[in-house]
Amino acid sequence: MISSLVGIYLLLVNVCAFGAFAIDKAAAESGRWRIPESTLLMLAFVGGSLGALIGQRVMRHKTRKQPFRALLIAIALFHIAFAIVMIFKALPPSAGA
Repeated sequence: MISSLVGIYLLLVNVCAFGAFAIDKAAAESGRWRIPESTLLMLAFVGGSLGALIGQRVMRHKTRKQPFRALLIAIALFHIAFAIVMIFKALPPSAGA
């Protein structure tokens, strides 16, 4: 049950992050109000790093902007490390230990 809720949450936050990049890209091209970088990074930090990275790549948006790019990559690496730790914690202890 909890893993289903986590999966739904991650799906939603990644869709939101991707959508935020799309909205910000369209706003940048038309000279309208932009989504603050802090909001884009927060969406990535709360679990939307994959959606943010895909949005950045697909829309070629904020790909050269530093330190934004470095922070987004750092958040994604943190999420990968966190997932690895959680997977190893979920594994049953080995019989030989």
